[in-house]
Amino acid sequence: MSRRGFAAAAMAALATMTQGSAAPRPAPDTAGAPARGGAAAGEMRGMWVATVTNRDWPSRPGLSAERQRAELVAHLDTAVRARLNTVMLQVRPTADALWPSPHEPWSQYLTGTQGADPGWDPLGTAVTEAHARGLHLHAWFNPYRVALHADPGRLAASHPARRHPGWVIPYGGKLYYDPGLPEVRAFVREAMLDAVRRYPVDGVHFDDYFYPYPVAGQTFDDDAAYDRYGAAFPDRAAWRRDNVDRLVRETAEGIRAIRPGTRFGISPFGVWRNADVDARGSDTRAGVQSYDDLHADTRKWAGENWIDYICPQLYWHIGFAAADYAKLLPWWAEAVRGSGTRLYAGEALYKAGDPAQPAAWQDPAELSRHLTLAKRYPEVRGHVFFAAREVTADPAGAMARVVADHHGRSAGPPS
Repeated sequence: MSRRGFAAAAMAALATMTQGSAAPRPAPDTAGAPARGGAAAGEMRGMWVATVTNRDWPSRPGLSAERQRAELVAHLDTAVRARLNTVMLQVRPTADALWPSPHEPWSQYLTGTQGADPGWDPLGTAVTEAHARGLHLHAWFNPYRVALHADPGRLAASHPARRHPGWVIPYGGKLYYDPGLPEVRAFVREAMLDAVRRYPVDGVHFDDYFYPYPVAGQTFDDDAAYDRYGAAFPDRAAWRRDNVDRLVRETAEGIRAIRPGTRFGISPFGVWRNADVDARGSDTRAGVQSYDDLHADTRKWAGENWIDYICPQLYWHIGFAAADYAKLLPWWAEAVRGSGTRLYAGEALYKAGDPAQPAAWQDPAELSRHLTLAKRYPEVRGHVFFAAREVTADPAGAMARVVADHHGRSAGPPS
């Protein structure tokens, strides 16, 4: 989105980035020959399973409970065959739930009707089946997205966004909770932590959506909250970043209190800030910067050890002019150096073989080169692939190449 190829808003934002032609093939001293063999101790080998818009699973809404379960188990089996060790399952895609939550309705992506009981417990089943296969299961939450449309009347009658309309801001044709309201932050935190209380999940995972990606010509109207709570801040942007910081810190505290040992990780947009804006930033010319546009100070979270791991979405090829993977990876390695935050690289498997992508992505060895490059940086402790559908189908053979070159042995659990 950015996220992961399926969110139109993020892709529109990325369209402002310079589009390079085919990148030159890395010289041997840049990419090197793939290192075949086993896993580094504690290496993360993960994949995302997206449920929003039925991107990866279930394949469509309205399937029987038996069919949904069979498809989920098939994704877990695919992860095992690819010698992965972790699955990030999206369990709260749009202020809804893939478990029997007392706070939010059942997700429409299960039955086709928000609030309709699917007749089984997807998250509970996923945890059990993942653990039976030696996989870790991280519950993936989207904190503030309410709907991919702008009509509150289409939400389930019991939806908190209908009971508290003052919590909701329409923007870019979608509905979002207002991160500036303390009651919103308290609610979404409790809604997410309910899953941690109920299930022995191995991790809690956020994606890149905090404040929404910018939409040209539109304003995210949080004036009322800013007027009420923003007086102590130099500007609205600083206040917004503090709101996101609070959610991250307080969620981390809640996880530690409820289930010590459960890891907390975030997968942000891959560019914190461009160096021409901030000397501490990366040598990039990205059209989106998480610090300025999403009000997410991702570098701070890692440096302050608020989170256990950070998995930036480095969804560009080696040599891409506006955001070169070979420049961003060492930048992130430096950002976490000396901290207790683990660094995993988010990998754009979904781009491999896509004819709409630059020529670099037509080469099935591109992702393998990413993993080879990462071996130069001890801070990089693994990779997570977007997403499950491509891990299974692997149309370009890119995942098979990664497995052959880098997953020679099964990985133990990530440290």
